[in-house]
Amino acid sequence: MKAIIVQTTCSSKEEAKNIAKILIEEKLAACVQLSEIESLYNWKEKFCSDNETLLNIKTRKDNFDKIKSKILELHSYDLPEIIQLDIANASEEYLKFIGENTI
Repeated sequence: MKAIIVQTTCSSKEEAKNIAKILIEEKLAACVQLSEIESLYNWKEKFCSDNETLLNIKTRKDNFDKIKSKILELHSYDLPEIIQLDIANASEEYLKFIGENTI
């Protein structure tokens, strides 16, 4: 099993928790970490600075498309960040945890 982290951001902690809860309940994610961050970016020719909640979603590589679809379905942004980060090294025990808690 190959493990990945899917990264996305949300405009509120409530939205982030909702997405995380659904992904875990549907066994698409083994664990989701939430972090409060500040994002600086350009959007439609305008400089933006926003407080957001970052989600680091631990899952199987095979689940990326399902997670992407679920994020697009639940997300409030016009263009949510959805990035796959490959896990190059992890303990066998943690990989087992991901495998046992995802489908």
